[in-house]
Parts: sequence; C-alpha cells; structure tokens
Amino acid sequence: MSEYKFPKGFLWGGATAANQLEGAYNVNGKGLSTDDLLLGGSVDTPRKITRTEEEGAFYPSHEAIDHYHRYKEDIKLFAEMGFKVYRFSIAWTRIFPTGLEDEPNEEGLKFYDNLIAELKKYNIEPLVTISHYESPIRLTKEFNGWESRKMIDQYVKFARTIINRYHNDVKYWLTFNEINILARSMGAYLAGGMYVGDSNVFNNTEVNTDQMIFQALHHQFVASAIVTKYAHELDSSLKMGCMLAYRMIYPLSSNPKDVAYAQKMTQMNNFYCGDVQVKGYYPYFAKRYWDEHNIKLDVLPDDNEILKEGTVDFYTFSYYQSTTVTTSKDAKVSKGNFFNGVQNPYLKKSDWGWEIDPEGLRTALNQIYERYEVPLMVVENGLGAQDKLVEENGVKTVNDDYRIDYLQGHVKAMAGAIYDGVDLKGYTSWAPIDLVSASTGEMRKRYGYIYVDKHDDGSGTLDRYKKKSFYWYQRLIKDNSLGD
Repeated sequence: MSEYKFPKGFLWGGATAANQLEGAYNVNGKGLSTDDLLLGGSVDTPRKITRTEEEGAFYPSHEAIDHYHRYKEDIKLFAEMGFKVYRFSIAWTRIFPTGLEDEPNEEGLKFYDNLIAELKKYNIEPLVTISHYESPIRLTKEFNGWESRKMIDQYVKFARTIINRYHNDVKYWLTFNEINILARSMGAYLAGGMYVGDSNVFNNTEVNTDQMIFQALHHQFVASAIVTKYAHELDSSLKMGCMLAYRMIYPLSSNPKDVAYAQKMTQMNNFYCGDVQVKGYYPYFAKRYWDEHNIKLDVLPDDNEILKEGTVDFYTFSYYQSTTVTTSKDAKVSKGNFFNGVQNPYLKKSDWGWEIDPEGLRTALNQIYERYEVPLMVVENGLGAQDKLVEENGVKTVNDDYRIDYLQGHVKAMAGAIYDGVDLKGYTSWAPIDLVSASTGEMRKRYGYIYVDKHDDGSGTLDRYKKKSFYWYQRLIKDNSLGD
C-alpha cells in the first residue's frame, strides 16, 4: 500500500497507569498500595518491595511525575496532539484507602471527577482501567490479596463505586490490566500476596506457587465477570473489555518439538485468560495443565455460570515485542517485559534488549481476531529509550527518530491487519508522557512524546517538553493515515 489509512472514527490516543505518573501517594486521604512500597531498580537490578514504608528509601511512585497536580497541563498537551481517547487507571487506594471501608473517599472521587471533566472539555474519550497493578496493602495483610476469595467483594465494591459515579462520561472500561501476567513469576506481587522482607518481586519462589497464582487468577476472573455483568445491567451502552499482555510466540526452528512448544506456550500465555474472559469458560487444555502442575482450583458451584454471564465486549492488549522459544538448551536468552525467550536472529533490539518486531503485531492481531471475532484495541505499545534533551533555536526537545521509526512500523502493521479484515477500533500507545517504568522503576527508560525533567534519583524540575515524536503523532492523528 502506498498509504496506510485507518477507518473513520479510529480512536488514537495514549495510555498510562495511576501508580506510574500520578504521585501524591499520601494526599487527600489516599492509602498505601502495593506499588507505593515498591523500590526503584534498573535493567540489571531487580525491583524490591518492603513490608512497610522505610525512612530514607526511594519509592518512585511517591512523586512519579506529579500528574496529580499537573493533569490539566498534561491533558492539554494530549489534546494538542489530537487525542481521541485517553486510557488511564483509577488508583484503588484513592477511593478506598485500605480497601475495607464501607464508604469511598470523596476527595479521591473528586480528583477523577475533575480529570474526566478535563478530558471531556477537549472531546477526549476516557478509557478506564479499573485495576492496574496496585491493590491496597491492607488487603495483602488482611487476607493475602487475591489468593483469598474475600478479595472479590472488595474489588466489586470499588468497581461498582466508580462505574456508578462515571458511567455517564466513561463508555469504555477494562477490568484488569494485563491479567495474564498474574501467571508469571511475579504473580504473587500482582495478586497483592505476601512477600518476604524486601524480596525481589519478579522472582520470589517462596510465594509464587502455581496453586496460589492460578487460584488468585480464578478469583480475578470471577470478579471481572461480576463487574462486567453489573455494568451491562446498569447501562447497556457501556463497553467492558479485558486486557492482556500479548506474547507473539515463534518457534526458533522448524523442529517439531520447537513448534509444539511454541503452541503450548501460546495456549497458556495468551488463550488461557482470553478464553475465560471472551468465551466465558476455561479452554480445553486447562485441565491437563492443572493436573501436570498439581493445581486444584477451589471453584464454587455458581462460578462457571458467573463466567458465562460476564463475558467482555471487546479485547485489548499490550504489544511491545515478540518472543522466540526452543526446547534446545544452547540458545542465547533474550530480555523482555516480564517475558523471556531466546534471541531471534532476524530482529534488532532496543536499549533494554527488547527485540523489535512490528510484523509480529500484525500476526498477533490476526491470531487474536481469528480466535475471538470481537472488536480489538492495542492499548499499549511503545519504545523505552534513553532520550537526550537538547536545545534548538531556544526550544528544548528530543530528536527521537528511533521512536518514530519503531512506532511507524507498528502503525503500518495495524493498518495491514485492518486491511486483512481485523476489526481494530483504536490504539493507545504507551506512554504519551514519560513516567516511571513498571519493570525497572527507572525514569531514564522513557516512552513518551513528552519529555519530563525527572531522573532516577528523584531530582528534576518536572517541566514538560515536546519531543520530535510529539509532532509526528499529531500529524498521524490529524491525517488518520500514514504515508509510505
């Protein structure tokens, strides 16, 4: 195609998470979340979590980029780019500080009243993630988070509260962020489970048992279905979606063992969660996995009916890279965002060692749509890089052509998938503004179209500057197409 066009009404925008940009961690009644106790790390030093807030320790989320006090400035910049949609999350502990309160914190609700009103002022459609990697720390201490069925009621209370409050202004909702990541090595942390001292949250073998994380995942499935059904009954115009970290998986070779292994990994990483949330039941391969890993789910008699009645309307996912797998022990390991595989000889890498694979996004979109045939959105996709702030003609900027190249390749892949027949509704790149990296806690790992003067040691003015990619994205949205 000489020109990559998108359908009329395509939703262009960006995506963030409260715990990575809001800051103001203890302002106006907000309680402590699991993320508020997560220390900074680096590409070589895993992040750790503490049991209590320690004096002198550096917690990146405490200030983040202070979006809480600067949301008007940030949304104005998003509007200048031409955003049609903005995906953000609502901090659970801003609304229910411990999670156990009977009544919500009105000051927390007012913040999101104002944020949503600001979006509406610029005709930007809100897309709300209800739970994005931050549950109340009190619920961890009371009943070990999502391992306990008691968590369902607390989540449903929170979700109903915000849906009731905002349903007239918010049409699109996602129940959980990257729900399938719960089944990774960091599952206990994401489930709000207990941890040992200041342990490495990404590889804690003491608490990350298969039984724990798959039971926790079942409880999230049930909670998601209850909330989805509730929203549909409250307001039939609401669209409820799931959100997965999609892992486009290739076999390293044509060895039948590699092909079979890639298929098995695809099933458990992508289809296990997607099937439950879109189809309303566990896939056929789940039972064998449970048997092989000695998993005995505690499923109540009504759970299966709840899952059937609470299926989502659309499917959203994050895509940063693909993963290559093999049964061979000799292949070199490759780095990734919570996913590890082996090096793919056909792909280049980012500064953080993530392999760059735009064509994989087109394949993934076709793979997902073939299985589910529901509307899709790509709600996270971007390049983390070490940007250099420079001054040109008295204006500070970042010449991030490398980011433009990355994004342009993925936009072309989306256009190709639409041409294939995939029903793709929108794209919210991660992240429109620099924020704290979830995987490393760094600021130097920057994704935004907007540079924020904030550094890994917490220093910086927090001033915002437009990067070169800001104007590239602005033009793309305006034209709703990408020239060859």
